[in-house]
Amino acid sequence: MKHKSRGQQVIKVWEDFVSTPLEDLLQQHINSSGESAVLDLFHDVAANVPAYQAFLAEREIQPDTIESWGDFQKIPAIAKENYISRYPLADLCRDGQLEGCDMIAASSGSTGKPTFWPRFFTDELQIVTRFEQIFHDSFAADTKTTLAVICFTLGTWVGGMFTTNCCRYLASKGYPITVITPGNNKEEILRVVEELGGNFAQVVLLGYPPFLKDVIDTGIARGVEWQRYQIKFVMAGEVFSEEWRSLVGERVGSQNPCYDSASLYGTADAGVLGNETPLSICIRRFLAQNPEAAKALFGESRLPTLVQYDPVSRFFEVQNGQLLFSGNNGIPLIRYNILDTGGIISYDAMLQFLADWGFNPLENLTPHTQQPPRGIHQLPFVYVFGRSNFTVSYFGANIYPENVTVGLEQPVIKEWVTGKFVLQVKEDTDKNRFLSVVVELATDVESSEDKRQTIATSILTQLLRLNGEFANYVPKEYQTPQITLAPMGDREYFPIGVKHRYTRQ
Repeated sequence: MKHKSRGQQVIKVWEDFVSTPLEDLLQQHINSSGESAVLDLFHDVAANVPAYQAFLAEREIQPDTIESWGDFQKIPAIAKENYISRYPLADLCRDGQLEGCDMIAASSGSTGKPTFWPRFFTDELQIVTRFEQIFHDSFAADTKTTLAVICFTLGTWVGGMFTTNCCRYLASKGYPITVITPGNNKEEILRVVEELGGNFAQVVLLGYPPFLKDVIDTGIARGVEWQRYQIKFVMAGEVFSEEWRSLVGERVGSQNPCYDSASLYGTADAGVLGNETPLSICIRRFLAQNPEAAKALFGESRLPTLVQYDPVSRFFEVQNGQLLFSGNNGIPLIRYNILDTGGIISYDAMLQFLADWGFNPLENLTPHTQQPPRGIHQLPFVYVFGRSNFTVSYFGANIYPENVTVGLEQPVIKEWVTGKFVLQVKEDTDKNRFLSVVVELATDVESSEDKRQTIATSILTQLLRLNGEFANYVPKEYQTPQITLAPMGDREYFPIGVKHRYTRQ
């Protein structure tokens, strides 16, 4: 009987997805407030998820006392350390049943031990709306034949399979989309585009930003005429500059940066949380040209990822400068702290702020025709600077200082160094990313090319051993870190008397 009811649930959710126009899906947050939806989710999870029941009981929280939005905000946040890592995987799922999910993905942790994230078909159908926004609003893929080339890593890692499924669901909904999955195999991607791309009105490359740039540059060197294929990009996993977007866009002949690419804010924990829209890109490009406005809005001079989100699907809060989100998944998450720093801005507040700075993005997006532009929805914005737990993101892989530390603790090397280092992702003059590690030398140890190469090899060996994401996501030619050896107490990287930070953004 349980199988039958599950099948009926799938049929209903599938019918709703296929038959409901995108505009109606995005309007649901107006009819149902995010606050009421997240309260309903809390009570469902408190009643049906054993791990969350134990979490609340340990803190002497009675679920039936959580009645208002104010009550909800007092519930302690969950995180990997106090929740995901503390309970058996099955107990994190509804009814303590892992078999209630039909797919499991993995993400790397700081120890190299993967975290597993189960999900069910209906969880993916929530996420596909984020892809539909991009393919419909940005790429007009409802009216153009589209080849979607999945360039994310395949296998257990979350990006490739999740993205593949979502693109196929859009095809099932009626979009003339055809999907192919070369994964992060650069040779195969180039072959696919040249042999198949000419059969479609446009080709969409979906992958991590630095990898996609590498694909484009390699193609140019080999004479690929990217302009022939009306290339579009769907990206995830990294913050990039608007200068980077413009540069890569120019290399494929992009005419409209607000409509030719879009980035997803996603996690292995909960799928896609938000997505760039033509409106959010238009705003971000204005802020990139007006750093004073960006600092006034975000409180920092660096530019974060800026996306819009649906508060009924993924509900955001901000606590002490960190983003918390709640959402329904194979492992339902309530006030989950993913350790991303950032903030939220309502649609009206964003437009008012921009008006105060003399900018109207709606006018900027509207062409000289009578038709209203696609991609303008009254959804709230979330901005993301990245992880606050000292990780850096490189080709979509989270790299932890602990991984580098092990490389410096090997025999011989540990006699040369103090153990301090600065891990950073940098760009060269052509905006290609590379992994930089500045290492502090011990007293009376002199720098040499031999030491530099030995340290680079050791760090690379440990990254490949300990970090599955690094090994699978980062192309081999970009894996070896660039090592700089600095004297003890170097003013720029290792000032004496200052608390040391092992990463820089």
